[in-house]
Amino acid sequence: MKVVIIGGVAGGATAAARIRRLDEQAEIVVFERSGFISYANCGLPYYIGGTIEEEKDLTLQTPEGFWRRFRVKMNVHHEATAIHPDSKTVTVKNLENGKIITESYDKLVLSPGAKPIKPGFDGIDSDKIFTLRTVEDTLRLKKYTDEHHPKSAVVVGGGFIGIEVAENLRELGIYVMLVEAADQLMAPFDRDMASFIHAEIRKNSIHLMLDTMVEGFADTDCGIDVKLKNAPTLHTDMVVMAIGVAPETTLAKDAGIELGIKGSIVVNDKMETSIPDIYAVGDAVQIKNFVTDKDTLISLAGPANKQGRVAADNICGGDSHYTGGQGSSVIKIFDMTAAATGINEKTAKSLGIATDKVILSPMSHAGYYPGGKMMTMKVLFEKESYRILGAQIVGFDGVDKRIDVLATAIRAGIKAYELTELDLAYAPPYSSAKDPVNMAGYIIENMKNGIVKQWYYEEDETIPRDGSVTLLDTRTPMEYSMGHAKGFINIPVDELRKRIGELDRSKPVYVICQSGLRSYIASRILMGNGFDAYNFAGGFRFYDAVRNDKALNKKSTLCGMDD
Repeated sequence: MKVVIIGGVAGGATAAARIRRLDEQAEIVVFERSGFISYANCGLPYYIGGTIEEEKDLTLQTPEGFWRRFRVKMNVHHEATAIHPDSKTVTVKNLENGKIITESYDKLVLSPGAKPIKPGFDGIDSDKIFTLRTVEDTLRLKKYTDEHHPKSAVVVGGGFIGIEVAENLRELGIYVMLVEAADQLMAPFDRDMASFIHAEIRKNSIHLMLDTMVEGFADTDCGIDVKLKNAPTLHTDMVVMAIGVAPETTLAKDAGIELGIKGSIVVNDKMETSIPDIYAVGDAVQIKNFVTDKDTLISLAGPANKQGRVAADNICGGDSHYTGGQGSSVIKIFDMTAAATGINEKTAKSLGIATDKVILSPMSHAGYYPGGKMMTMKVLFEKESYRILGAQIVGFDGVDKRIDVLATAIRAGIKAYELTELDLAYAPPYSSAKDPVNMAGYIIENMKNGIVKQWYYEEDETIPRDGSVTLLDTRTPMEYSMGHAKGFINIPVDELRKRIGELDRSKPVYVICQSGLRSYIASRILMGNGFDAYNFAGGFRFYDAVRNDKALNKKSTLCGMDD
């Protein structure tokens, strides 16, 4: 059997190695357009900033190493230009000498990945504008910063690559302006949770411009101008475009392979395309979202590697199936970690899924053990069924650990209230006896059993301030004096029982505290005394973060600046 693989990075390299492990006799030939194989896309920004010091550390394997270990012919600087399904051949161009060759196959694997989106703006071809997708892109950008020592940079796009590049350029001492067309960074997160990401970006002196559209570029004698819609032009030394990627599927389209959303390659759960003996994996393929069962694109290394393994198994006579992706992801943002899995609230609403949620602010480990840091967790679940739909966490220590537990819970079909039953490891330096994941389950269980009712930030503007409801802040007077929500009176939770006569039992009570714990206790006191009480999800810490971020974003949009 002869297998030809187009693309030698995540999915393609995985498929090649897996085929060899399953079939020692197979002839395996890989064509990779770039000069590198099996490289770490996710590590590229950290080479720019110097965290990864050696260029060789960006590649997990070399063509020579792959041949020695797997006897796979890795051909770099070779671009496949056409697929001929009828003759089961591929036309390939050697980019070093221009020679055209024809390669036959028994099985063909497409792993072409995705290409950075570069809109047709005026000036987009300037040599001061960079993208970051391949090792060559990285080396070009690194060379520019080393040789020209830019003092400023504009990064366009607030996703994974945009934020990571912005951070690493800032670590070099470059003044960075981060421009994003949407009203938030990091689309996998809901707007409220993104507030914490925005705060960390601003804290590290990055000029954040949300709701800002780029319209074009113009080279100048001493840099490049970035023209913005409804905002002053930015002058800078360099630009990095990171507004997303598009599936690289020209070959598949020309070969008559069925395409799906955004021109991606349609595959079944065995990674087979619409043409027999042709498989496809990675960023170029359309897959099922595990949570919604809807068609989607997920450009992440984990799914690509899994798909490469599935395709290889089936090529070698196995019966493997890819059951879909849920977009589990994590990102370092200076000292902060942000992670997500499943779908967010915005997506759930767009799909008409009736949802509920909990927002909590637990410590990363036992409070009495030094060094604990607070995180903010949001867990989304379906009403009635209590199926976990997704989770988002922002914090510092222990974020990745908790998102992985919640990602596993989604995959295992655990009900949201069953998070209470997870038996998770505990020692004071690592967690609490009630792990944050367990705590989310306890809150959901209380909601299910009617022990607590919640109110949410988005309700704040509609809650009447005319005296028809009671607005109660149960923090200490000192905390209250340092900032509180409009219209809230202050009765500390420990004084509530003796002062409960000050409240009108005929009025609903909306309760808030710093993290949600004291207000929960207060809600139970009130409900036990005949009040209709609602506890704020997330606490004043969450409330204040979202409120302040919206105010800063509004100011930035109005004046074209970010303080």
